This record gives sequence, structure tokens and C-alpha cells, in this order.
Amino acid sequence: MPVRIREFIGREPFVAVPDSQGMRSVLSAFRVLEEVAYRQPVGVGELSRILRLPKSTVQRALRTLWTAGWICPDGAEVTRWMLTTRALHIGQHAITDLSVRDAAAAVMQELKRETGEAAHLMVLEGDHAVLIERVETDHPIRAVLPLGSRVPLHGSSNGKAMLSTLPRDRVREILGARLERHTANTIVDWDELFAQLDRVTERGYAENVGEWRTDITAVAAPIFDHNGVAAASISISAPSSRMTAELRKRYGKLVAEAARRISATLGHRAAVDPA
Repeated sequence: MPVRIREFIGREPFVAVPDSQGMRSVLSAFRVLEEVAYRQPVGVGELSRILRLPKSTVQRALRTLWTAGWICPDGAEVTRWMLTTRALHIGQHAITDLSVRDAAAAVMQELKRETGEAAHLMVLEGDHAVLIERVETDHPIRAVLPLGSRVPLHGSSNGKAMLSTLPRDRVREILGARLERHTANTIVDWDELFAQLDRVTERGYAENVGEWRTDITAVAAPIFDHNGVAAASISISAPSSRMTAELRKRYGKLVAEAARRISATLGHRAAVDPA
């Protein structure tokens, strides 16, 4: 059973939160949203009684959530409320990320043991790749990337791995009119980028040699879900001084195989080569 927001209100984790009107309004809105999800369709009076909040506070929260697109009236009269599909879409993204994490966890540990380097799991979010899981290296010299970090798609191996699975016009749409330069090695020419994405498709993994940060080199491969959509990408990264061209080739094969195993766990059936 999910942990409910209202069960935490007033407990220790919230003691340090500034007691401002704005913060109280946000918390009230979240509590109202959660109760609507559990009890929909539901009216102001019932919500006020359950949450022990004034009807005026509940009404303001409902109007705010309606304006934001999270809830809507159940019928023509604005008396009872229900969730919109926006909550469903957000939930589906969360479920997808969690299932990818679950499928990748053991494989990431294996990659770390075999290479001695850090393994990263990222998903596509807008025009960036976002880190959702990592397994750190034991090397004292390392580049630590915090969970939730956003990296440029065209300047990272994780990003290029996922971009390689998309139609080229979609890649242009995502990245915008101009490819931003982050280092001297960043690819800022469209033809060069598309040629590299083709190469990713051919060999099964992408490379980043100092294209986002000069001191970081990485290889990554796309992870596909049961619909054949690139749900994420997995990478091995290390300081550039430690990952030679020979190691990039070896690690690239390892990470491509790791991605295939994770994809299979997610229900993806790879195309069979007729040859």
C-alpha cells in the first residue's frame, strides 16, 4: 500500500520546513490531490472532513489543481472532483523508470565488477539525459555524477545512445536549431552528429570522449522496452586518462551486451538477423 502524504504531516521530517503560508498551501494541495485520487469522485465537504481542513482551504486547493490540469469536475456541475489523465501519464513515467531500475540493478553491478568503473543508467527527458541510477567505482580518482543530474544528449554517450534510435528529424526537433558546444570535442555539426548516430546503430554502442566534460570518457548503449522504444541507456564512464581507445572498444561491447540483457528483461525481442 502506498505511503500517503497526510500520514507524514506534523512528523519529524517536516519540522525543519519553514512555516510559511506558501508552504502550507503547497502541502494542502498535495493532500487534497492524494485524497481525490483515493476517493474520486469526491466533494469539498467530504475532503474537508477527512483532511480536517477548512472548506475554503480545500476549495482553493481544488481550484489550483484544476487550473494546473491535475483534476477536473465530475460532470457539468463543479461539486465533485476526479483526476485527469495527467496524473496517469506522470504515474506511467514513474512506473517505467522503476521497472528499468529493477531490470538494470544486477547488470550494473556486474559491469562495475568486470570493468572496475562506474555504471550509469539514464532516461530521456526533454533535450537532456537524466541520471536515475548509478553504481560507483572503487577507484580513488573518479568523477561523481549525482542522481538527477542532467547531461546534454549530443555531448554524452547516454544521450547519443538514445538519440540513435530516433528518426533524424525527431533528433533535430529535440535538440533545436543549434548544437551547443560544451568542450572542444563537442559535436556541433549536424552531419557529423548523424554520422556518429549511424555508427552507434551499426556497432551497438555510443562513445563520448571529453565531449561534455574534458575529463570524462564513456560508452553507452540503448535499452529497449517491450514496445521497442528506447526507455533508457546504460553506460560505463571513467576519467579520460583511464579509458583508452582499446578499453572503449572492449567496454562498448560489454555495455551493448548489458543493454540487450536488460532489454530482454523488459520484454524486448531483438530483431533476428536473417544471415
